[in-house]
Amino acid sequence: MTISKIDFSKLLKELTDIGIALSAEKDHSRLLEMILLKAKEITNADGGSLYIYSEDRMLHFEIIRTESLNLHMGGTSGKPIDFQPISLYDKDGNPNDNMVVVRSALNNETYNINDAYTDTEFDFSGTRNFDKTTGYRSQSFLTVPMTNHENNLIGVLQLINSIDPDTGDVTTFSELDQQMVESMASQAAVTITNRNLIDAQKELFDSFIQLIARAIDEKSPYTAGHCRRVPVITSMLADAACKVDKGPLQSFNMTDEEKYELEVAAWLHDCGKITTPEYVVDKGTKLETIFDRIHLVDTRFEIIKRDAIVNALMTKLSEGSNGDGYDWRSDQVLQKQLKKLDEDREYIRHCNIGGEQISEEQITRINTIGTYKWNSSDSDDLPLLTEEEMQNLQIGRGTLTVREREIINNHVSVTISMLESLPYPKHLERVPEYAGCHHEKMDGTGYPNGLTQDEMSIPARMVAIADVFEALTASDRPYKKAMSLSQSLTILGRMKLDGHVDPDLFDIFINEKIYLHYAKEHLSPEQLSEEVDLSTIPGYVPLTQ
Repeated sequence: MTISKIDFSKLLKELTDIGIALSAEKDHSRLLEMILLKAKEITNADGGSLYIYSEDRMLHFEIIRTESLNLHMGGTSGKPIDFQPISLYDKDGNPNDNMVVVRSALNNETYNINDAYTDTEFDFSGTRNFDKTTGYRSQSFLTVPMTNHENNLIGVLQLINSIDPDTGDVTTFSELDQQMVESMASQAAVTITNRNLIDAQKELFDSFIQLIARAIDEKSPYTAGHCRRVPVITSMLADAACKVDKGPLQSFNMTDEEKYELEVAAWLHDCGKITTPEYVVDKGTKLETIFDRIHLVDTRFEIIKRDAIVNALMTKLSEGSNGDGYDWRSDQVLQKQLKKLDEDREYIRHCNIGGEQISEEQITRINTIGTYKWNSSDSDDLPLLTEEEMQNLQIGRGTLTVREREIINNHVSVTISMLESLPYPKHLERVPEYAGCHHEKMDGTGYPNGLTQDEMSIPARMVAIADVFEALTASDRPYKKAMSLSQSLTILGRMKLDGHVDPDLFDIFINEKIYLHYAKEHLSPEQLSEEVDLSTIPGYVPLTQ
């Protein structure tokens, strides 16, 4: 066939356009389908199949299209292909090269067959059976291997029944058709290889960030799962914010890439905790360091009680009695003293548990008890509680001292520093910002940078809400019991009124029942025992136009 200069220019442009289109497609299934459709288009083929080679030395059906039969399987059709994959070798290791797609794959060679019913070189029994079932007449075949720039087999492209555009009759695939498809198959193989490499890199990256998150979670049994649950809540909130058609955020939207960027940030939001000491992260009581020092205090109380009993006996002896008939257990004065010590010990044990607040009366009693004297093997008249222990017991909220809270809070600064040190591609460059704002508050009282609502992006505010809600509903914290869903939403609502969380995102969180979808998957039945009455949630405003 003679090709004019104009024809050649047109065909070259068509191949170039196809190459550009293939390179631009990011979805794997659509990419494979586009390859087959473009090959059918340039050859005017009625049908075709695309096979992908796997490491188990099989050719797997990916797409099947036959226009005259209205047959569309695999790809974007949503209809699975129930045909078994084709093995390149039989059970004895011999090549199955009596099949044209296998030989094309093994020999890296194109086969252009005029009529499958008259061909004697290959086994087309499967084709004939298909034709009997469907009433189709498979005639001309063009089978082209897809190999990449490293000459590795990617798959096989097979076209069936080239249609003459003038007569509508089935004809053979021309030499030009073959050359065009071979050129396109080569482009497609390279594109698939590049896409597979990108997908593999993304899978490695995702696995790596999840590995970091698991390492942080497993560093402490009390935060296990936090880094895995925050991305779940964040993604649910992002999807909901993009779907709402009313309220202040009705025009807000995010692309898939932007959602992925946010998800990565949510996974890594606590990566700085990898530097936080375990004794601070795991601190379940006020006196806990490497161990709970309440046991040392218990021992001191026992020493004071023992000394009280000894002093009572010594007093009796000093009065000239030999102790006959004296039972310290019946000594009312002594027993009153011992009872008071037991009560004070229980009080200190109670104060050791973290709470929401501490009164002046409690502080006074702690100071009084702290002055009790006890004797060690080295010293006499030691105070029952050290200055540092009394300061710990007087912690007003939770179990952390000011210094320990500073250590905990510093994890955000470490997170930002760690994440900002990474060389991000453009579509991930806001990960440090999103991750680093999860403890900022809308009124500017958060940390580490005291940002206000206007200084934070909407996605960053999403991570902040997700982090708070997960912490409220978590059942694995050392300093509190798991809150009910209703109680958690009440506290979250108060945080909205106090200017701590984004008000618009809070309303979406409630209005779209994100809290309920999450709770059904991740909370215990006990936490769901109370029905949530939205009318009692502080600050909640249903979305309106």
